[in-house]
Amino acid sequence: MPPRLSPLPADQWNDRTREVLSALLPRSMRNAEAAGSMLSTLVRHPDLTGAFLPFSTYFLVHSTLPDRLRELVVLRIAKRRSCAYEWTHHFHAAQQLGLTEAEIEAAGQGKAADPLESLVLGAVDELEDGFDVSDATWAALSGQLSEHQVMDLVFTVGAYGLMATAFNTFGIRPEHDARERAERRSARGK
Repeated sequence: MPPRLSPLPADQWNDRTREVLSALLPRSMRNAEAAGSMLSTLVRHPDLTGAFLPFSTYFLVHSTLPDRLRELVVLRIAKRRSCAYEWTHHFHAAQQLGLTEAEIEAAGQGKAADPLESLVLGAVDELEDGFDVSDATWAALSGQLSEHQVMDLVFTVGAYGLMATAFNTFGIRPEHDARERAERRSARGK
């Protein structure tokens, strides 16, 4: 099935298009070839993308959640929302952080051997199912995570849920080189 919105063709990129990607990409990657299918699609609406990227980049780069927890959260959301783009990219990102394929697949099913990871994945399911967490879950999270981390967890679920909805609706598919893109991102520090 072809995407509903295709990536913006290279001949339609301009200074504004490249400028909105500055929150996430170095100058050398702000072009149709290097930006990838997701960003090249989102820049079709530069004002929206310019407003959204700094927000979404926060979760990837500056969140107080440990990277491993963040990736588990994103993997669970990607699986629950059947988002191939998020699943593929974050599968590889999780591998770069040292998660095994078995841990990644388990996270997709909402399971983890570690009690904190299991609690966090359960919170994802509660937020996805009822748009809230129980008092018991809140207390358990607050007992193991800082206030900022709990807030980042809730916003991470919402932000990646929004992205999964947009990517699925627009028809954004993972690139054939998703693993290499994850490795380059890891080499840049995230």
